[in-house]
Amino acid sequence: MNDRPANHPAPVEPPFADIDSATRRLMQALDALERAVERRREADRDEDELATRIQALGADRSRLADELDISLVKSRKLERTSREIAEKLDYAIDTIREVLGNAAKAAQNGEDHSDHSELVAALAEDVDDDEEEDEEE
Repeated sequence: MNDRPANHPAPVEPPFADIDSATRRLMQALDALERAVERRREADRDEDELATRIQALGADRSRLADELDISLVKSRKLERTSREIAEKLDYAIDTIREVLGNAAKAAQNGEDHSDHSELVAALAEDVDDDEEEDEEE
């Protein structure tokens, strides 16, 4: 038989061991969550840092591409100028050879070669005109 009255429930003692265990699991879960949040923050900082680096690399690439384009334009201009100068030098050398050849022939024949000085003066004038054009460019 039962000593307790039928209409009063039995006093229930709280299961302290279960509460302590649940509290420990909750604290462990909160610690794990806190560590996960911190890892996520670090990952976000790393991603932001990586994005900043990528942006800087993109800016450097653009700057270098612009510098390369400018260098290519300058290089082509120098090549063109070099060809023009080489052509002018070839012309000048040919003219000087012609003048010297004519002067040598005239000297052999005992002729007056004063007309050659006019040719040399014209050549010098052409060279001066070419220098002025180059300075304008």
